Amino acid sequence: MDNVGIVVDDLEAAIAFFTELGMELEGRAQIEGPWADRTVGLDGVRCDIAMMRTPDGHGRLELAKYHSPAPIGAGPHNPPHNTPGMHRVMFAVDDIEDVVARLRTHGAELVGELARYGDSYRLCYVRGPAGIIVGLAEQLG
Repeated sequence: MDNVGIVVDDLEAAIAFFTELGMELEGRAQIEGPWADRTVGLDGVRCDIAMMRTPDGHGRLELAKYHSPAPIGAGPHNPPHNTPGMHRVMFAVDDIEDVVARLRTHGAELVGELARYGDSYRLCYVRGPAGIIVGLAEQLG
């Protein structure tokens, strides 16, 4: 897998959020032109993208802010966890409570609560930029 794409309404806020998770901004670009229109099946595409890389260099997120055509709503704002479609992006973290506290400064909210999975993990889901759900997992022991 090369990357996961996420459309956001505030690119700067999304960059700050994922930077707080430890990702690094790899690069930015503006995407437009006939090739972009043909690739995504839309007319008049103009969007700004930011490529975020995981610290180990093996994973990337492509964040996209569309200027045209105007983004459309994909359903209810802040859909529940069982909504069909992309489920979530999960990140391994060293100190889950610290990460949650830092992400809250970027507007993140817990979807449920911090829970323990046996003796293996502490887990939670937070709602991040554009309402996406981000999972956090702290391995125990």
